[in-house]
Amino acid sequence: QVQLVESGGGLVQAGGSLRLSCAASGRTFRSTFMGWFRQAPGKEREFVAAIRWSRGSTYYADSVKSRFTISGDNAKNTVYLQMNSLKPTDTAVYYCAAARGLWTDYRRRDAYDYWGQGTQVTVSS
Repeated sequence: QVQLVESGGGLVQAGGSLRLSCAASGRTFRSTFMGWFRQAPGKEREFVAAIRWSRGSTYYADSVKSRFTISGDNAKNTVYLQMNSLKPTDTAVYYCAAARGLWTDYRRRDAYDYWGQGTQVTVSS
């Protein structure tokens, strides 16, 4: 069994920063890529950022590009999301996810095999 555990969420004022962390535990596995998604109340879960380990490539949703940075450690299946210049529209539950299979459309939820339970991020105006 593989577990992903997120941490680092909280309440922050608009313009502030937060750093989310996600660590894998349980059965050993090697992920191909990992990502962050978020879900606001009443909305679909949406892609935020992804990192492809083999090339060190990173990918972002347009809404967070230049404000958020994804990074991590492939060997530890650990991924981080540095969030700067936060806006009230960034308020959501943030989920990390890991994929074991071949590189594919990282924006799709079904590309990922494992998911964390989520961490709440609230940005006040």
